[in-house]
Amino acid sequence: MRSYPDDYQLITPGSLDTVLRLLHDEPGQWTPIAGGTEIMVLYGAGKLAARKIVSISPLAELREIKDDGDVISIGAGCSFTQIRRHAGIQKHFPLLAQCASWIGGIANQNRATIGGNLANASPAADSPPALFAYGAEIEMISARGSRRLPYENFHLGYKKTALAPDELIYAVRLPKCFDGTLRYVRKVGARNAQAISKICIAATGSMRLGRLEEIRIGLGSMAPVPMRQKKTEELLRGAVLNDATIAEARRTLAGETTPIDDIRSTASYRTLVAGNLLEEMLRAFFQAFLG
Repeated sequence: MRSYPDDYQLITPGSLDTVLRLLHDEPGQWTPIAGGTEIMVLYGAGKLAARKIVSISPLAELREIKDDGDVISIGAGCSFTQIRRHAGIQKHFPLLAQCASWIGGIANQNRATIGGNLANASPAADSPPALFAYGAEIEMISARGSRRLPYENFHLGYKKTALAPDELIYAVRLPKCFDGTLRYVRKVGARNAQAISKICIAATGSMRLGRLEEIRIGLGSMAPVPMRQKKTEELLRGAVLNDATIAEARRTLAGETTPIDDIRSTASYRTLVAGNLLEEMLRAFFQAFLG
């Protein structure tokens, strides 16, 4: 089955205010499109349910990366090529730069946007684990005004987010307080390039006097939504990293997730590999602490 252009309406208003007014006046009727790397796949397969599309790709205010000294703000329309090449992101948020390099091929990275990646809300998206690890905040905008939300509260369920029908993601805000922290990121897929992840994990942490002082862990492609592992973090915070602690952390991680079965992997495989990656990360943190 194929899609037919006559069945769809595509408009390009050219200004953010016009787009927001359109979404406000007809909430839920218009689907924004930026890079189109997800929407056009559905269109090509004849599965795009949305019939009214509004292009936000030309909006310059969505394609800026701003550094105000304390926060780097990434516009929702920024491509992953833009993100992985940005000097400030490479310096302060290298996990995100790494995740950006994993998204599809170069052509996808040139088109796909971080706002689209989050609004699409796939549990297998590559950027969410790094955003959890870095304490990201989502800025959303509508004709009613703007609001901010911790990223860990953005995903409400499979393909469901906190975005209201008349809202756009405006920017992703990252606090510049992770310089010098321990960091770890891994993606497990069927091949080394252009693979949808079976498991993706990112973490930041710090150690003092042999104990794990602080830690943030994000997991993707494990559950119906990307998620931060708060129970595992709580267990590890203040703990000495020995074999017993690591074994308990693996059990806690397995208990706080609801692994999914899909065409890429099984729930049991995901549980095992997530535990392996957690252990690898904790041992790497300890070795880095020892110098």
